[in-house]
Amino acid sequence: MAKKKETTIKVPKEPKKKATSKKKASEKTTKKTAKTKAKPTGVIQPELNLALVGHVDHGKTTLTERFSGKWTDTHSEELKKGITIRLGYADFSIYKCDDCDYYTAKEKCIKCNSETTFLRKISLVDAPGHESLMATMLSGAAIVDGAVLMVAANEKCPQPQTKEHLMALQISGIKNVIIVQNKIDLVNSEEAIKNHQQIKDFLAGTDYKNAPIIPISARANVNIDVLIKAVQEFIPTPERNRDADPVMLVARSFDINKPGISPKDLIGGVLGGTVKQGTFKLNDEIEIVPGYMVEEKNKKVWKPLRTTITKIFSGGVPVDEIHPGGSMAIATTLDPTIVKSDSLTGSLVGISGKLPQIYNQISLSTSLLERVVGIKDEIEVKPLAKGEVLMLNVNSAATVGVVTDPSKKNTTCVLKKPIAANPGDRITISRRVGDRFRLIGYGILK
Repeated sequence: MAKKKETTIKVPKEPKKKATSKKKASEKTTKKTAKTKAKPTGVIQPELNLALVGHVDHGKTTLTERFSGKWTDTHSEELKKGITIRLGYADFSIYKCDDCDYYTAKEKCIKCNSETTFLRKISLVDAPGHESLMATMLSGAAIVDGAVLMVAANEKCPQPQTKEHLMALQISGIKNVIIVQNKIDLVNSEEAIKNHQQIKDFLAGTDYKNAPIIPISARANVNIDVLIKAVQEFIPTPERNRDADPVMLVARSFDINKPGISPKDLIGGVLGGTVKQGTFKLNDEIEIVPGYMVEEKNKKVWKPLRTTITKIFSGGVPVDEIHPGGSMAIATTLDPTIVKSDSLTGSLVGISGKLPQIYNQISLSTSLLERVVGIKDEIEVKPLAKGEVLMLNVNSAATVGVVTDPSKKNTTCVLKKPIAANPGDRITISRRVGDRFRLIGYGILK
């Protein structure tokens, strides 16, 4: 993960002044004490993952930069095409100015220049909006605790992927969602009000009919403080179980070694993602499932990997242990060639013998949508058919399944790539419609 300097908060020292009397000196001491705020010390780990989702070019990456100061489109193809291809990550902190009730991502209030009070730290997950990248977006939805849905004020609402992403959040079980009406600087007041009503009408038939709608301009830095306040108030930090057997969802895996590096200086493979439960510590021996693929007797076989944690990073800063909440990364003793190019994305990391079961075939109790969303002319969702090829997402994993039994209460699929999951886990289902996979429902693993 990209290295980012950890935010620290410093209390400015007031210049010394000669007291004219004991009474005045006492008053100054009292005043100084009242203005000194409790500041966090050490490395602050993010408390939750917040997804930014929505139609392509509605401002997700710009808002990420506005919050965190980090531009997440760093992949070369992303820069050339101007869209997010892979999940992007960045951390930001929420501060509040008690003097003017202003919420900001800065240490000092930009309105009155007063010191701010730190509230909490959050990891942003910038998910792609392009229709061909739905699997990546669903992987992002699986690792987040809340979401911000971006809607451009200068386009009619809903756009195809706006509808598809909202449905994905609903199917994935994401309950806390804020709607952002972005680009209000590109429309007049009448157009903004009309678009706002379109958004309300769109939300009326969903689980998010009462979600707050915040008008902003990410580019012009308008109403960002109102949005930060809404995030603080409407998306609470979930309760975490630090004492459970640790489980990490892998969303990225990569080789950070530069070409031409000396063998003695090689750094082991790095895994990025989020801790779902428990605590990981330096030098922990871990297992990664389903693992890596090898061919044996002309068959593809996945074998679990065992390795040791050599470094842990939170917000690009090294830490001794990592807890649930927020994005993180671990360095391991794995051969870097095993993890490069996100080859272990979708894996689960934990303690050997205490990880979920590995499935090569699954049985689901399925619930399908009435209509296919994400396309201009919505069509009816037909029942699953024997032999049909589906795209399935669970946790941060994406795989392909071939239907062998299409019955609604016991849909059976043979998987092209195995998954690690627990009975009761929710698996999203997408089918090929035209030349794209489209979200059509979900199933509960038996």
